[in-house]
Parts: sequence; structure tokens; C-alpha cells
Amino acid sequence: MNTHIRKFLVPVLALAAGITVSFSAAAQSDPLPSWNDGANKQAIIAFVDAVTTQGGADFVAPGDRIATFDNDGTLWVEHPIYTQLAFAFDRVMALAPQHPEWKTTQPFQAVLEGDMEALGKSGMKGLMEIVGATHAGMSTAEFEKTVSEWIATAKHPKFDKLYTGLVYQPMLELMDYLRANGFRTFIVSGGGIEFMRPWTEKIYGIPPEQVVGSSIVVEYKVVDGVPSLMRSPKIAFIDDKEGKPVGILTHIGKRPTAAFGNSDGDYQMLQWTTAGPGKRLGMIVHHDDADREYAYDRKTHVGTLDKAMDDAPKEGWHLISMKNDWKQIFPE
Repeated sequence: MNTHIRKFLVPVLALAAGITVSFSAAAQSDPLPSWNDGANKQAIIAFVDAVTTQGGADFVAPGDRIATFDNDGTLWVEHPIYTQLAFAFDRVMALAPQHPEWKTTQPFQAVLEGDMEALGKSGMKGLMEIVGATHAGMSTAEFEKTVSEWIATAKHPKFDKLYTGLVYQPMLELMDYLRANGFRTFIVSGGGIEFMRPWTEKIYGIPPEQVVGSSIVVEYKVVDGVPSLMRSPKIAFIDDKEGKPVGILTHIGKRPTAAFGNSDGDYQMLQWTTAGPGKRLGMIVHHDDADREYAYDRKTHVGTLDKAMDDAPKEGWHLISMKNDWKQIFPE
């Protein structure tokens, strides 16, 4: 290269590199860009700083940095009905031609006719019948394929977007931020473990082995000479309320350092997490934004937040206001 050209280019390239570094540093200076500045954002950053500062009083070894997240209502939309329930209803519609008796048999008749009042009267027993008919009688591989095909096309009735597009951007940033600071992130949900596992890694960055959920009995069988794991309609474990700490112990084997939920179904997970020694963080997503999503808490058929909201101050849990704490709700 010509000496005169080199003398000209070197400082220019250095300046350009400096500008690039400056812009890059600025872009990375805020780990939670979709969060408004405020007490909750500060609490998250202060917590992460405290537990990751080597030699600090609150330092937590990387292997013990565990954060658990409820799924429905905490990481994505749960209204007007849980997404897995929407999947079950769609499966009833798809399987109906093979079951003409469903036209006159509850609770299937209610689903086929869109009669939510009749469905509600069937209670938990009715829902379990629907789950048994739509989630069982097949191998785990077949079920995974069915879920994957459905989640790739199913859209939310209000937003007319894929359910996987209705995850909360601030929570995606939070999980990325925690992982960047040595945390392992787990889903601990009342939803079906095998319903979530096919897509959580792509959507949340959480691999299948870090998903804890409710499950049905799975049996090993040889079908047509092929070893298979077959799903039965029997419930094996409900990962909700008191079941969540049990599920965490069974699947993870350690008490979390941080836990995030949105309803009374997450109360025991938050309570058990924050009762541990050392620095802890418990946070609850409060749905109070009717304009951008939904507004509900105490009186709702899905995601009731009552006792946990009352007890949050004395337990030291932070209430995240979707309306005030989040600049945006969904990814753009």
C-alpha cells in the first residue's frame, strides 16, 4: 500500500473502529432495553450485580445461579384461555370425524358447538376427559410432531398472530441477561411438559431438559417391533401450586436463586425460592394493560392473582406492572 495512503487511512480506520466500539458499548449498556427505568428494572440489575460479584457478600457460584419462570402469563399470553387448552380444543375438532359419538357426548359436544358455559359446567373432570382424548393414545414422538405442526400455524383469536409471536419481549431480554451472567434458566409451568418441550428452545432459548411441567403416564412398549414410549390418559404429576417446588426438586435438584410468576399458582415456587439463604429475587408479572394486552388479577377465569398480590410486600416480591414497567410487550 502507498505510504501516503496508509498514513491517511490508519487514523481514519482507527476513528471508525472507535466509533464502532462506542456504538456497540452504548447498545450493550442497557441489558433490558424494553424495560422502563424504575424500581423493578433497578432491582433486577442490582440483584444480578450482587450475586455475580466475585468476593462480594452475596456472591453465588455459577452452578447455583438458577432462575425459574412460569410460562403461561409470565412468558406469553394466557388469555382468553391457556394456549394448551386451545390446542386441545383444536384437536377435538380435528378428531371429531373419527368420533361421531362426540356430537352428543359432553364435554366434547360443548367444544364442537363452542358452548363455553356447558364446558365450564363439566369442570376439571371434563377438561381431563378432553386432555385424555387429545393428548394420549399415541407415542411421544407422534405427540411431539402434532404439537410442532400446530404451534407453527395456530393463531391467537384477539391478536391474529402466532402464539409464539406473543411472547413478552421484556422477559426474553431478562432471560438473555441472566444467561449472560451465568444463570441457567428453567421453565416451571402447570402446562404439559411434552407440550412445551418441542418449541421452548427456539422461542425462549430454553432447551427441553430445562423444562419442568405437568405430565401424564408414559409407558414403554414395543409397537410393531419398534420400541416406543406411549402416552396414556392417566395423570402422573401436576406441576402447579404446591407441585412446583416438588417439580423443581425432582427435575433440577437445587433451590432457585430467582423465580418469576404471574398468578397464585406460582405462590409456592416464589415462596420456596425466596425463603432460601442469601440474596434472592421473586417477581410477579401483573397484567394491568388492557390496551396492549389484557387487564386482570383477582377476578378472572385464567391466571388469578389474589393471595400472591396481597402477600408480595411482606414476602419481598416485586410486582411488575406491564403498563408502567414495560416499554413494549411483544417482539416487533
